[in-house]
Amino acid sequence: MKIGESTLAELSRLRLGGQPIPTLASLLALVAGRVPLLLEVKVGRDIWRWIPALRRELAGYSGRFGVMSFDPRVGRLLKTNMPDVRRGLILRARTPPVRRRLAIALADPQFLAVELPALGQSWVRRMRESRPIYAWTVRTPAERSQLQVQADALIWEVDGRP
Repeated sequence: MKIGESTLAELSRLRLGGQPIPTLASLLALVAGRVPLLLEVKVGRDIWRWIPALRRELAGYSGRFGVMSFDPRVGRLLKTNMPDVRRGLILRARTPPVRRRLAIALADPQFLAVELPALGQSWVRRMRESRPIYAWTVRTPAERSQLQVQADALIWEVDGRP
């Protein structure tokens, strides 16, 4: 089953931790602005399909949130179509320098989400002078202690207690 080609009814049969996968609308209702959200947009070839749905679901949501993606086109579309939305670009440590610079230029992100192994690299330190750096994915208390110095925010898995 391909997510982008599936109906909501088909997706509702999938389980995550024994529960149906939540829709963005149900997640926003559940959180109700009590905690900030960091939403990751994953796109395939159809880059244009998601923005109307995202705009519709986020309309009227008063909680704090940011939207990020590995795809720099998402950042560009957010800047153009939803300029009030905080946007980020996710970068892998092994992204070649030229591709990384082009992605940053295209996305014009307000924050970068950087894979842990990249945090000690000089380009991350330079980028941190102009925008916040988020570190992903934190999995242990030792990583958490070390990375709190090198990053402005930490992205972790599971329940937030590495």
